[in-house]
Amino acid sequence: MRYLHTMVRVTDLDAALDFYVGKFGLVETRRIENEKGRFTLVFLAAPEDAPTVKEQGSRGRPTLELTYNWDPEVYTGGRNFGHLAYEVDDIYATCDKLMKAGVTINRPPRDGNMAFVRSPDNISIEILQKGDPKPPAEPWLSMPNTGSW
Repeated sequence: MRYLHTMVRVTDLDAALDFYVGKFGLVETRRIENEKGRFTLVFLAAPEDAPTVKEQGSRGRPTLELTYNWDPEVYTGGRNFGHLAYEVDDIYATCDKLMKAGVTINRPPRDGNMAFVRSPDNISIEILQKGDPKPPAEPWLSMPNTGSW
């Protein structure tokens, strides 16, 4: 298992970048504009990690993911803090182990690539398959989402 990124939602992308890049000193390594989903993702890295992140992608070193939703939204209940993300060797085995330990899989890995669970304190944790997604398989393929993540 390897720590990947932390995601936070921001209400003003320019102000957030002014703080994180201009004042705090992080480096923008990647930006995704998703017109269909109406959001922008900006990945930031510490200066010493930035070359590796730019070379290897966001899985090269831990990053901070700023998520800016284009439609105004008021974030309550900690919703501005998105999730922690971890990469695992086998997403199906990891989710199976968690389920057997009594953990609810809120967003099952139907795509063989991504799942979400919550900590006892309701912190969302994203689990990502290392490398290429696994082929879709049961019971995950037909398992519905549970709660929120």
